[in-house]
This record gives sequence, structure tokens and C-alpha cells, in this order.
Amino acid sequence: MKVNILTKSLIIIRSNFKGLFFVSCIVGCSMYLSNLQSIKDSTHLAATAFAIIIGVLLSPWFFKYQHTFQSGVHFSAKKLLRLGIVLYGFNITLTELLSVGLWGFLLSLLIIIIIFLLSVLIGIKIFKLDKETSMLVGAGSSICGAAAVLALESSLKSDPFKGILAVGTVVIFGLIFMFLYPIMFSFDLIPYFDQNAMGVYMGATLHEVANVVGAAEMAKDMSNFNQSAANLAIIIKMMRVILLVPFLLIVTYFFTKTRHENSKKTSKTITIPYFAFAFLIMIAVNTFLSKQEHFLGIDTNFIINTGKLLCTLCIVYAMAALGLQIDFKKFLKSGFKVFALALILAFSLIVVGYFLTLAFKGILW
Repeated sequence: MKVNILTKSLIIIRSNFKGLFFVSCIVGCSMYLSNLQSIKDSTHLAATAFAIIIGVLLSPWFFKYQHTFQSGVHFSAKKLLRLGIVLYGFNITLTELLSVGLWGFLLSLLIIIIIFLLSVLIGIKIFKLDKETSMLVGAGSSICGAAAVLALESSLKSDPFKGILAVGTVVIFGLIFMFLYPIMFSFDLIPYFDQNAMGVYMGATLHEVANVVGAAEMAKDMSNFNQSAANLAIIIKMMRVILLVPFLLIVTYFFTKTRHENSKKTSKTITIPYFAFAFLIMIAVNTFLSKQEHFLGIDTNFIINTGKLLCTLCIVYAMAALGLQIDFKKFLKSGFKVFALALILAFSLIVVGYFLTLAFKGILW
């Protein structure tokens, strides 16, 4: 049994080696840039952002030698991304989720429902985009950015290019608003907001977890935004991340059911996102480990930190692979409408999130 597993592992590594090595070079550069103190202080960009930027810049070269690197790049974008989502559970504990309670859950749920439905409605009715693309952009904007897009794409088994377009939008608008929010707060441009309200607002409306962390750190440098408000932002964001699991189950069920009703020839069934359940299990494991000093003779802090590091590496690998797969010719042909939809959703997040945050005054802040 062990021999078979080892043999299969060696086959996977051998078939993907060149592509994985190529992606690894991008990951190494991204991690190095994100850890340079001067760059960290001036941009607050995470390694994920650098990875997708470098990947995009190198995408023409990748397509030139696609036959050589495709296998490893695809492995990074699909398999390692799923593993990264599962390991993301090392960043969350059940205690943190319970601290915001039912009201935090309700706020997150309202944001997801409103923005996702807007995306489907506007994307299909106004921009005449297909349903899958509209859903992918909506998932990325309303839940947790690129991870949500890729998780939904994996469940729907849609054209990878649709996912790449959607990821591009959430990365760009996530970065823009990550810089915009701290500036707006520091100049007191958001009426009726104190630091806790701003924390709720960041967690409820920014696209990526990295965007929330980056915006909170910049806000602390630029204003009286404190660590307590930053923690509140991250917890609210984590609540949105958790809702990815029921979201995937519900959306893929209805999407597959509708497609089956519209086409008698289809034999496609719902793809259950088992990695989403593994994500929940990992949260429970992290909660258990965080309450222990040692597990099986190993320091639990070492286990948790190792899990977080592996999670970061997997996500960075996936982002680099996604950047490489952006075909500029297709992008220029069909990307405008997708970006227009994402822009509308970004501003909808600003407006809807603002009024919902005020509605929860006295409850969450």
C-alpha cells in the first residue's frame, strides 16, 4: 500500500515538475518581495498580490511554452488551491466566530445575498454575460475574493477562463479599495463612523482576507484605528469566508438542477465541494489545538504556524498559476463587460455595506 502511494506521488511530481518549478520561481520572488520591509511598509501587499502580478506579466511567455508547463500550472491552480482553502482553517477558531454571534452572521449573509443576486441580475440582463461568469464575479465580490471564485468554478466545472476573468476583477478592485478605505477613514470622509464601525465595514465589504488585513494595518498607521477594530474586521471577514461552504452547496445544487431541466441530454450531476467540509473540520482542529500546549509530544504552536505557512504557500502557488493563465487576447475581447460588472459590484459593496453597518450600530459596534 505504501509503495503504491509513493509510486503515485512520484508520477504526479514527475509529470508536473517543469510547471511546478516555473511556478515555484514566481512564488519565491513573491514571498521575497512581500517580506522586504521597505515594500511592506509602503504597499502592504501580500505575497498573493505579487504572485498574480508576476504571473500576469509572464503569461505571454507561459502561453509560448504552454505544452511544457501546462500540467504543473494546472496542478497549482486547482489541487494546491483546494488544499490551501482547507488549511485556511488554521487561521480561524470557533471561539472567534462565536464572538460576533448571530448578528455578525446576519450581516455577512445579507452582504452575500444582495451582492451575489445583483451580480447575476446585472450580469445577465444588462451586460448579457453568461450565467456562470456572472455567478463567479458575484461570488468573488460577495464572499472571499479569488478563493470563492475558484471554489465555485471547481464545483460548477466551468471554463477556466471565466474563473480567470473573475479572479482578475476581485484582485484589482480588492487592491484599490484596500488603499482607499484607510485614506477615507483617516480624512474623516465616512460620516458617523468610529474605528469599530470602520472595522465592521472593512470586514463586510473588502474582497480578500489579505485586503482586510492590509487595510487594517494601513489604517493603524494613518489614524486612530486600533488593534481591537482590526480584529473585528478580520472576524467579520472570516464569517463571510465560513459562509462559502453553504453557499457552494446551495448554488451548485440549483445551478445543476436548472441546467438539467433545460437540457434533456445532460448527465451532469452536482459536484459536492468536499474540500469545503474539510475546511470546517480544520477549523475545529485548530480550535482544539489552540487550547492545548502539546499534542502527541509536539508543540501545538508549531503545528498551527506550520499549517498557516503551508496554507499561504498553497494560495500563493494558486495565484501565480492563475496569473500565468490570463490570455490577453481573450481578455481584451471579453474582459470589459466582466470588469464593468465587477466595478458596479464594488461600488454596491461600498453603499450597501455602509448602510448595513449603520443598521448594526449598538449591536456589533
